[in-house]
Amino acid sequence: MAFRFLAHALYDNEQNVHMSGLDSTSSAMASFPFPYLPVVDNAASTLIPTLSDETGSNKRLKRTRSMGEFLGNTYNSFYSSNDSIGSTFSRTSSTSSLNSLPGLHIRDHIKTYAQRYLAAEGVEDAAASIDGSDYDGETKEDGVADEMRLVQLLVLCAEAVACRDKSHASDLLAELRANALVFGSSFQRVASCFVQGLTERLTFVQPLGTAGLTASAVNKIDIASEKKEEALRLVYEVCPHIQFGHFVANLSILEAFEGENFVHVVDLGMSLGLQHGQQWRNLIHSLANRTGQPPSCVRITGVGLCVEQFKIIGNELKAYAGSLGIDLEFSAVESSLENLRPEHIKLRKNEVLAINSILQLHCVVKESRGALNAVLKIIHELSPKILALVEQDSSHNGPFFLGRFLEALHYYSAIFDSLDSMLPKYDTRRAKIEQFYFAEEIKNIVSCEGPARVERHERVDQWRRRMSRAGFQPAPIKMIAQAKDWVGKHEFCEGYTVVEEKGCLVLGWKSKPIVAASCWKC
Repeated sequence: MAFRFLAHALYDNEQNVHMSGLDSTSSAMASFPFPYLPVVDNAASTLIPTLSDETGSNKRLKRTRSMGEFLGNTYNSFYSSNDSIGSTFSRTSSTSSLNSLPGLHIRDHIKTYAQRYLAAEGVEDAAASIDGSDYDGETKEDGVADEMRLVQLLVLCAEAVACRDKSHASDLLAELRANALVFGSSFQRVASCFVQGLTERLTFVQPLGTAGLTASAVNKIDIASEKKEEALRLVYEVCPHIQFGHFVANLSILEAFEGENFVHVVDLGMSLGLQHGQQWRNLIHSLANRTGQPPSCVRITGVGLCVEQFKIIGNELKAYAGSLGIDLEFSAVESSLENLRPEHIKLRKNEVLAINSILQLHCVVKESRGALNAVLKIIHELSPKILALVEQDSSHNGPFFLGRFLEALHYYSAIFDSLDSMLPKYDTRRAKIEQFYFAEEIKNIVSCEGPARVERHERVDQWRRRMSRAGFQPAPIKMIAQAKDWVGKHEFCEGYTVVEEKGCLVLGWKSKPIVAASCWKC
């Protein structure tokens, strides 16, 4: 039986974090709840992490007690895995609450961050028997203790890497590799991915006393393209994340195309490059069977760098549309989103335009925000009737490495936990999904900086602010009932929930948001 372990860490107000010559009245740590992580307790002494890896600041930090040593008065509660799920996902207060406090120094931010957000919850019990028999309480307690020790080691290692303490980090990595097993419990498996990321990041770290990383870590292409394609196909088949995004986007596009005779869809990224264009097959089928006459002409334009693959998909879609009596025109634009220009998209008079972005725009979110603003400006100039936006709902783009690390650990722990309920323990499909898809995202978040870091996921509230600044207005999604029905019809979605938040639809695993779908108009 699986248990969820909830621990609330209470910090002693008398504890202080000593730092020299640093003031951060304009910055604040992002919010990081951790309902899937075991509590970090009694950590060994280490360095407080460097708080600005990207800036290359060489200000020194005094050696002091680690975050784990601040924990005190911990109390634990256990809940069965079939606890009822509330109607909303767990959210934390925004960083604006920290910014509103006058005269805060770095130590105050760290203390406030720690007080609010370091809580933990255990993951699936690794000691579940293969034949279904129950283990005794002592074995279960040992499993929880192992999970707690593993997350403790991960956080200590992340601190050491952030502080450029290569010797200490290497020692911790050696212990982590012995315990983070690819075919272990859900947390052991996710830990193995973070160990890979920390190992890569450590190779770019300069010794203490120097500034930042030796160079921006490059996101290595060390996995054959066929393995990546297979992993993406398995993610689409096994996990509901992408299918949910396609479903909500298509419903929104169908609503925008209602009664229209000439329609045009621009797909940024061409639905991640998935074979056969499944999203557009479903849309074409719906257009052919809508009330009244189907549109006279349907146009689809794919934007991305894999033009040859797009053309293959386009030919399949044209053949499929022809079998349903629809005239489909397909074209491909070979361009990255950063280099996209309005003239690349060929528009026709009297056609209705919809733009589709599935897990794409976060890749152009940079520190300066200029790249994303430029892309959104181009989209706005095209004047689409609807922009369907689907993104991971998590905060993996904060300014501080340790904050990103912890948020990612929380987010991917939930995903790996969900995979436990969908696939058997030794299923090779699960290993391929985790190691060739999600592990690549994790390694990019943990090991890369600068332009090489493209997995810059942000929360739905941040996307609202970005879209509003770019001149878009929200088009509330009014299909919560259909979305819940869709989730209910899919057996692999047991444990997944859908809620509506300020006009957006959020798919989550139990209480943790995973992806958010929103719609926008000019």
